[in-house]
Amino acid sequence: MEEIILEVQPRGELGKNKVKDLREKGFIPAVIYAEGKKSQPIKVSHRQLWQLIHQHRLESKVINLKMQDDKKQKGMSCLIKEIQHDPVKGDIIHVDFNEISLTKVIKVNVSVVAKGEPIGVKQEGGSLEHILWEIEVECLPTDIPKDIEVDVSLLKIGDDIHIKDIAFPSNIKVMNNPEAIVFSVTAPIKEEVVAPAVEGEEKQEPEVIKEKKEVPAEGEEEKPEKEKK
Repeated sequence: MEEIILEVQPRGELGKNKVKDLREKGFIPAVIYAEGKKSQPIKVSHRQLWQLIHQHRLESKVINLKMQDDKKQKGMSCLIKEIQHDPVKGDIIHVDFNEISLTKVIKVNVSVVAKGEPIGVKQEGGSLEHILWEIEVECLPTDIPKDIEVDVSLLKIGDDIHIKDIAFPSNIKVMNNPEAIVFSVTAPIKEEVVAPAVEGEEKQEPEVIKEKKEVPAEGEEEKPEKEKK
């Protein structure tokens, strides 16, 4: 398992105004949750967290949180529970961590990656549809795969790859429906060609047939509608 270390600090700044000041100083407020323990407020360097996000897919990675002010304390193995973003700017405004045991199985979502170019795309002009982007697995934290790589090079138009078609390591249990489609190659979309109008030709309007109205003879009064019928 690749070790990812993130240095954090205990956080005493609580409340809306203090948290705002904390962000202006380059920190992100966060909380560590653990089963049977009291939640622990911490703060994380915005710069360091962004560096890790660009280097790794942190949602399915075990992160070793280390307190900067306590050199004796061992790192805490955690998974990211939630990352909250500002709805307008998109900046990270809060992070929740879950402390985990490295000897207890957990459920995580692992990203799916396509390998190769399908025959149906390269030779037949089709399109590769990536339908399922993540697969939920159950395993020990030390056995979480970096990603799930799927060879799609033999797919032709109309072919699918289901979860049951993918070979997984024996130490990983897949939680998704085995019949779920992960990749599919579809035929190219044919565009309907509309014939151009001939210059000078007027567009014909549909003929409207109107009911003929009976004209009474000279000296004869027009009958009411009911009598006509």
